[in-house]
Amino acid sequence: MLLAAGRGVRMRPLTDTTPKPLLPVRGKPLMQWAMEALQSGGFTRLVVNTAWLGEQIEEHFAGWPLAHPGAELAFSHEGQDFGYALETAGGISRALPLLDDVFWVLAGDVYAPGFAFNQASVDRFAASGMLAHIWLVPNPAHNPRGDFGLSADGRALNTADGERFTYSTIGLYRRALFETPWCEVLPGNPQGTAEPLAPLLRRAMDAGRVSAELYTGPWTDVGTPERLKELG
Repeated sequence: MLLAAGRGVRMRPLTDTTPKPLLPVRGKPLMQWAMEALQSGGFTRLVVNTAWLGEQIEEHFAGWPLAHPGAELAFSHEGQDFGYALETAGGISRALPLLDDVFWVLAGDVYAPGFAFNQASVDRFAASGMLAHIWLVPNPAHNPRGDFGLSADGRALNTADGERFTYSTIGLYRRALFETPWCEVLPGNPQGTAEPLAPLLRRAMDAGRVSAELYTGPWTDVGTPERLKELG
């Protein structure tokens, strides 16, 4: 699942007329880097959630799967259905009917051209019994305190103490994390509940059910015009 529903307030005025995932980075829309990386790893069924100017995203990629044999592209239109974005956990819950038991989640506004999506990672996660496996990155200047800790045995830690790293927004998830008792949003989110992801992750971390690893390749959260410009 590729997250593409945000308003991109910090990216204004660029996002007043263009959704942030469609802003160009090195010759192609920002979100297309992630889409192509997933397909290169053999993951050809993609779900994209939209809200702000979402019709532009669907229109831009209307014929895109035709150039990739066997590919499927589905949309979860939060803006059309509810008039607003459902935040990350709410959006994933809304899209659950379109997702498998284990699935990738990543943000459409993150540039990580060296990240390798592979079936081996999926197989290890599926066999682990964990609810999520997330990739952490060294803290960028805009998030110096980080988000989560990382234990020696590869578990993500919900802690304010010790060294912390930044969540890359790339992760593998199990459907069960978005169902009771971890998540109170109904599967399919028919009521349109806007729900953040971090509280679910922290609850699962406290139960020892989230694994993690560090990714040290190129990575940029393209959250401001300055960071977009730095990418060229």
